[in-house]
Amino acid sequence: MLRSMITATNTMNQLQQQLDAIGHNLANIDTNGYKKTSTTFHELMRQELNNQPDLQKETGRLTDYGLRLGVGARLDKQLVFHQGAIKTTGRELDVALLHKDQFLQVEVDGEVRYTRDGALYLSPANDGTNRLMLVTKDGYRVLDENQNPIYLDGDIRDIVISANGTLTAASRNEGELPQTVNLGVVRVDRPSMMISLGNNIYGLQQLGNVPITDVLTNLEGDLRTEIGMRQGALESSNVDLTQEITDLMIAQRSYQLNARSITIGDQMLGLINTVR
Repeated sequence: MLRSMITATNTMNQLQQQLDAIGHNLANIDTNGYKKTSTTFHELMRQELNNQPDLQKETGRLTDYGLRLGVGARLDKQLVFHQGAIKTTGRELDVALLHKDQFLQVEVDGEVRYTRDGALYLSPANDGTNRLMLVTKDGYRVLDENQNPIYLDGDIRDIVISANGTLTAASRNEGELPQTVNLGVVRVDRPSMMISLGNNIYGLQQLGNVPITDVLTNLEGDLRTEIGMRQGALESSNVDLTQEITDLMIAQRSYQLNARSITIGDQMLGLINTVR
């Protein structure tokens, strides 16, 4: 009974993590560019118990000797980068990435990070000038193709963002030339190396001996023709509400079943103690 209780406890711990992941997906169903976390279970290593020490009594047996007992399940979580639905907003600083493997580059705590959320804003640079910096809705600075923060000078009349990620800002002052800058966009060649850092921001796992060029490709120069971007639109979350609710019900039932097995094991131990 103790073995069954330990096995159930191990599985319940993993089921709780699955419930947390499903809850996080549901909470971000309306988050622009959010990528859901998929969960799957794998059986932990089995243990073999020799319940037939006297092999002479088992002549003619066709099956293997011993009992192979499981010790629970292990949860595997993976980000799913399927494309979300594109919704039109009409706002000139909203951009939707049209290829699932492309990300905008942003600066978070001095490090280059990545996001699919294309809701951008202009914020004062706070450097004593009249410049504006391009930021995300959480205030992270958007980077250009050279991984430098994007600043725009003067009084801007309108902004146009092309399909290949070129931002052109026209000034209200006549005679001033438009300002042009290329948004920093990378292509992720190995999505399995990406991890979620919260606030719709993604980073890279420890690469070890893997060169970063095998994981990411900076779309600059001639490679900018590969960029797919639409101004005045945003990518919706790729969370499927029906699938998440179904997974939630299955996880809750599995949790109840394992909790019930612990209760039954406890009752059997109590019965044994009573008999003694």
